[in-house]
Amino acid sequence: MEQKGIASTCFPSPPLALRRQFLLLLLVTVSLVAGDDADAGDAGALLAFRSRLADPRGSLASWDGGAVCTNWTGVACENRTGRVVRVELPALGLSGPIHPGFCCLPLLESLVLSENALSGPVPSCFGRLRALRRLDLAGNLFHGPLPPELAGLRHLQELVVAGNPEVGGPLPGWVGGFSQLRKLDLSSCSFQGEFPEGLFHLRYLSHLDLSGNRLAGELRDFDSPLAVLRLAGNALSGTIPCLPAAARSLTVLDVSGNSVAGGIPTCVSRLRALAELNLSGNALEYGLSPRLVFSGALQMLDLSSNQLSGPIPPRIAGAPEKSGLILLDLSRNLFSGEIPEEIVDLKSLLGLFLSHNQLSGEIPPAIGNLTYLQVLDLSHNSLSGSIPSSLGACFQLWQLKLDHNNLSGALRPELDALDSLRILDVSGNRISGEIPLPLAGCKSLEVVDLGSNELAGELNGAISRWQNLRYLSLGGNGFSGDVPAWIFSFQYLRTVDLSGNRFGGLIPAGDFNVSVEFNRNPQGPGLYGDVRGEAYRTTAAVDPSGSGRELVLSYDVLSPVGIDVSHNVLQGKIPDGLIGLGGLEFLNLSHNYLVGEIPAGSLQRMGSLRALDLSHNSLSGQVPAAGISGLRRLRELNLSYNCLSGLVPGKEQLPSRFPGAFADSSCKIDILR
Repeated sequence: MEQKGIASTCFPSPPLALRRQFLLLLLVTVSLVAGDDADAGDAGALLAFRSRLADPRGSLASWDGGAVCTNWTGVACENRTGRVVRVELPALGLSGPIHPGFCCLPLLESLVLSENALSGPVPSCFGRLRALRRLDLAGNLFHGPLPPELAGLRHLQELVVAGNPEVGGPLPGWVGGFSQLRKLDLSSCSFQGEFPEGLFHLRYLSHLDLSGNRLAGELRDFDSPLAVLRLAGNALSGTIPCLPAAARSLTVLDVSGNSVAGGIPTCVSRLRALAELNLSGNALEYGLSPRLVFSGALQMLDLSSNQLSGPIPPRIAGAPEKSGLILLDLSRNLFSGEIPEEIVDLKSLLGLFLSHNQLSGEIPPAIGNLTYLQVLDLSHNSLSGSIPSSLGACFQLWQLKLDHNNLSGALRPELDALDSLRILDVSGNRISGEIPLPLAGCKSLEVVDLGSNELAGELNGAISRWQNLRYLSLGGNGFSGDVPAWIFSFQYLRTVDLSGNRFGGLIPAGDFNVSVEFNRNPQGPGLYGDVRGEAYRTTAAVDPSGSGRELVLSYDVLSPVGIDVSHNVLQGKIPDGLIGLGGLEFLNLSHNYLVGEIPAGSLQRMGSLRALDLSHNSLSGQVPAAGISGLRRLRELNLSYNCLSGLVPGKEQLPSRFPGAFADSSCKIDILR
């Protein structure tokens, strides 16, 4: 029966199929006449494969004639017989389903079709490619379960179907039956259920990646000499296994984003080749044993987002001076006590994340010994004392995040050496004094949050040197004097928060047209967030494509586009240039002493506006009802406690659309003395 199926697939029956076969054979004959020694049946199978594909880049243009084995893109033959043994076509922009005639390649050993847009179910006829050792279908649009016919590929050493999110169902038991399997990667699919028993006993398996599925069951030891074990983003439970069979071979262990509980066993530190250990996002608890000391091979240790408690051990690496650790993430746990002084001996560190714990005491004064440090995040703890001046020696710092602690003292002028610094966040502390002029040297700054401190004085020109500024928060301090005109004139500026200070004088009629974000056209439905919510989010990961000695750093500004100068002592009129900025999503001028009319002429151009608060001023004149009604995205409006007029009860829809927005218009004008 199987032979009959093969014949009907490889040699279609007339009438339409006969015409197709004739054309295929004609092309094959042309290639043979040209001196090609490829098997005619193999060439026909390749042409059948191409016949159903869209090839917008012309990647398979060479398949129109000439020598199959030497000229056809991605095709390799066995020298003696001329039979096709490899078809490797990664990332060529191919799309469409796979023709079943493609399976008429009996000696094919390697099939790589990764990173295309191939669709349909994974062909069951692949099971007839009995010589196949490597099958890589990653990063396509296949769907449905893996066909059981694949179980017949007894010589298979590598099976990769990663990045096909519609491929899934119960993880088939036959995946544990490939006795020669070295690599199995089914990550970022939709498999569910528990691991088949055979998967724990594959004697040659070295690379197993089942991350990003819906697999359940308890973690346990594997009998395989694993080098890579990635099981992140499933629903696995149980405890961390010791993996004795991989004690000398395992380099990557990633079980992050599961429901693994219990403590971290000290046997994990016996994995002497381990370079990456990621146990983040589980339910791990208890303290870290002093005997949990890793070898110098470890480069990344991520224990974040668990319930680990107790002090941070003084020794994480056996010989700190020989340690290769570049990323240490213990954030979002329950660690307490002081930051151990010994942490500054990990000289290779590029990223140190200790945020969202219960750490106290001072930042180690010798933190500047970590001269390769690119990211330092000690936020959301109870650290006290001043910011160490030695941080100026960390000249490669990209992010310095010390917010929400009890730090005091002044901003250190030594920080001016950090000319690579992009993100500076010391908000929510008790930092005092002025912004030191030398900070102008931090010319790469893009996100600056100095909010909710005890800073004072007038704004100086240091800020004006931060030409790449995207987010600036100085709210909740004691700054005074005039708001400088240049504060709104940065090309990439997205958010400015000057609220809760003692700025006086007029709102400057600065050049509001410089900022690209302030003046962009409304795009998409958008989402309005609280300016005091999460302003930005950063990510740091070890570069998987490099030598493992580099971090990949990125961040996104999450705050909405807008300006907040509320709760100051500003006077005068609202500048005309401030109204009409098409990119603003919020504008808050409330709780000041502003007078005059609301500029109505350009209001309708503010098509992105979602929140407008002009309350608690002394504004007068007509409510610009027509302009406000045209702001379709406006969700929050507050014009209360002013001297506005012009709304006719029963005829205007604004009061019902924005309840309370016009409260108390009794015109009790505050006089600024």
